[in-house]
Amino acid sequence: MENRKKWIEEMLATHAEDPFLHYALALENQKEGLITEAIQIMEKLQANFPDYLATYYQLGKLYESIGENEKAVDAFLDGRRLAKKNGDIKATGELSEALMMHDIFD
Repeated sequence: MENRKKWIEEMLATHAEDPFLHYALALENQKEGLITEAIQIMEKLQANFPDYLATYYQLGKLYESIGENEKAVDAFLDGRRLAKKNGDIKATGELSEALMMHDIFD
C-alpha cells in the first residue's frame, strides 16, 4: 500500500491538475487511518475541482467517520446538486441514500 501512495504522490508532482490523483491520494490516506489528512485532501479537491463529483460522497463519509454530521450533510447536498445538474442518476441516488441516513428526504 505504501508503494501505491508513493506512486500517487510522484504522479501528482508532475500532474497536479489531475483531480483523480488527489482523490486517490485521499483514499490511500483513509486506508491508512489518516482521516484528517484524507479530509484535508478532499476539501482541497472540492475547492480546486468543484465539478469532480466523486469527491462529495467520499468527503461526506469521511466527515461522518469523525462525527461531523452537519458537514457530511452539506457535502452530500452539494454533491447531489452537482449530480442532478450533470444528469447523473446513479450518483444522485447514492447521495440521496446517504442523506436519508441523516433523515433528509427532500
